[in-house]
Formats: sequence, structure tokens, C-alpha cells
Amino acid sequence: MEHRRWSDLSDRQRRLLVVGGVVEGLLKLVALNDLRHRPAGDVRGRKWVWAVVVTLANSAGLVPLVYFRFGRRRS
Repeated sequence: MEHRRWSDLSDRQRRLLVVGGVVEGLLKLVALNDLRHRPAGDVRGRKWVWAVVVTLANSAGLVPLVYFRFGRRRS
């Protein structure tokens, strides 16, 4: 498998990568902020586990969305 360099990518591919990274970063920040301010009783599972997974998993934004959909209890 040949590795591609940044300079090998088209302008469109570069923009998509940057936008994807920014979107994922923002989703992670919003999820972590929500997790920080939400009482432990309103979170399914342990808060520290969610925080670690949201922070470390490279998921194109999927993990924060899973947290918002399944990790929070409805009030």
C-alpha cells in the first residue's frame, strides 16, 4: 500500500479533510462539554468511559453522535 502525501491530494480532498477534522473536533468539544455538565444519573454508563472514548476515538464524528443519541437519559 502506497502512502499518499498532503501534496498528492487535490484541493478538494484537502478541503474535505480539513472540514471533516473541524466538524469532528467541534462535535467532540460539544459532547465533552455536555458530559461535563450533565449529572452522572443522566448518563448511561460511566461518565469517565464516555469521556475517554469521545476524546480518543477517531470516528469522523460518529462517537459524539452515538453519545448524544444513546449515552444520555431522557429527562
